Amino acid sequence: MRLYKRRGGPTSADFDCICGPLLRQQKSASAGHFPLLRCSSHSIMGSTMYETSEYRKRVFTSTTCTQQNDSFGNVLYGAGSDLIKSELGIYGEKFFGSSSAYVQSNISRYISNPQYYFQVNEEYVKNKLKVILFPFLHKGHWMRSADLAGGEFSFKPPIYDINAPDLYIPMMAFGTYLVLAGYFLGITTKFSPEALGVQFTTGLLCWLLQILLLEATLHSLGSGEVPLLDMVSYGGYIFVAASVILIARIIWDYSFHLVTFFECFCMGFFLIKTMKRILIAEVRSFEKHSTKRNYLLLSMALSQIPLLFWLGNVGVGAK
Repeated sequence: MRLYKRRGGPTSADFDCICGPLLRQQKSASAGHFPLLRCSSHSIMGSTMYETSEYRKRVFTSTTCTQQNDSFGNVLYGAGSDLIKSELGIYGEKFFGSSSAYVQSNISRYISNPQYYFQVNEEYVKNKLKVILFPFLHKGHWMRSADLAGGEFSFKPPIYDINAPDLYIPMMAFGTYLVLAGYFLGITTKFSPEALGVQFTTGLLCWLLQILLLEATLHSLGSGEVPLLDMVSYGGYIFVAASVILIARIIWDYSFHLVTFFECFCMGFFLIKTMKRILIAEVRSFEKHSTKRNYLLLSMALSQIPLLFWLGNVGVGAK
């Protein structure tokens, strides 16, 4: 910087001071020092290229191995999943197939076909009501009529057999009982939705108790293969007697006890005849436990007394 501070401009000494290093570098370049630099640069570049190629080889090799491992794992996973699916499918088919067969066999044995119990006509309903209300006047046999169709043994439907159970009469009798109970509550100034609901609940409880009583009687005698809907039908016939009792109370309230005892006798007689038929013909356990059977049938007949008095006492406790 002192060059430009002088007044006369740069001198030769200043030129040597500034340009000397440049000239010495040029002479050293002509003397062959730059080839050394070029060689070192070539070696550096070569080593760099070698390292790059080695890195690419390692990356390619690791990528290839990873892809092979992934493909091998996918094959194993696919084979394992297919094996598991096939085994689960076979096991599920066996399990659900056997379960569905078991359920169908038990449904057909204990519940049967609901449509069977509604194959009725007017003639059957009239004759069946006569048998329920006056069973001691029934002159025919109490056995059910059987039929052989397609190599299978089956009972004839109610429309062709007066002794066959049905669900039409029990359901209509239950509805009639509720209508008569509501009418009786109305003429005694005790009607209310709550009181009618109490009678509905009472009717269902009596129906359930009757079914349990019949089932317990049959199971005590060693028979448990009677369809459940048969027991529901036999248990629901009690509402025919209960409807007659309510009609008698509507006409003349003082006839309640007399009519109730009469209907208890009729229902007991009907159930004894029905249970004997089931034990003899349908279950074939009549010869076993004869003394026990008689006591159980008698107790079943006597149990109709509290049930019918319970159903006939409409409006008790209603305000």
